[in-house]
Amino acid sequence: MSDGSLILVIEDDPAIRLGLRKSLGFEGYEVHEAADGERGLEMVFERRPDLVVLDLMLPRVNGFEVCRTIRKHDPSIPILILSAKDQEGDKLMGFDLGADDYVTKPFSTRELVARVKAALRRATPGGEGSSFEFRQMQVDFPGQRVLVDGQPVDVSNREFRLLRFLIENRGRVVSRDQILNKVWGYDYEGTARTIDNFINKLRGKIERDPQVPEIILTVRGVGYKFAD
Repeated sequence: MSDGSLILVIEDDPAIRLGLRKSLGFEGYEVHEAADGERGLEMVFERRPDLVVLDLMLPRVNGFEVCRTIRKHDPSIPILILSAKDQEGDKLMGFDLGADDYVTKPFSTRELVARVKAALRRATPGGEGSSFEFRQMQVDFPGQRVLVDGQPVDVSNREFRLLRFLIENRGRVVSRDQILNKVWGYDYEGTARTIDNFINKLRGKIERDPQVPEIILTVRGVGYKFAD
């Protein structure tokens, strides 16, 4: 059973809202609902949910705009997009706006509940406390901030989640597929080059010499490892 986290479902289909309320409620979550994007945004700021399940095709304010607005004000709330729009461009836009996962309709309720649980776990850095320090870098998890030599560096939401995943698995080699699945979501059809590009961007921001990395190490033929 869950820890009683508050889930906000923003969905205009009453049948889907009912199904999610029952399924998530059965797992012990407190479920609140909104039938349009405008009311959904109001509830986000009124009730501070632990996770948002968000449809894209919403009346009044569409899901993309809702996602963008939530991320602008709070980078920490996990957002799980639920939509009949299964084109790659829509998924990429959702992820670029800061969504944590993307589930297409029709969907398995059991799978969605599992993804909700996984997103909530990722939102709380297990075993890391509120901060982490290594060499010249300091990471503030609740504030989603990274400092190098005490100075803040600009990292995107995706870069921060990638860094956090590597920290949580420090000392262990993680493959590119594992990174894609955990940081981008199982439905994302990216390539190894996507991971390499983000790793290079991160290295440019946190390493003394990105060409000779000491924090994020490459394990040839396998993937990457956060230094032990």
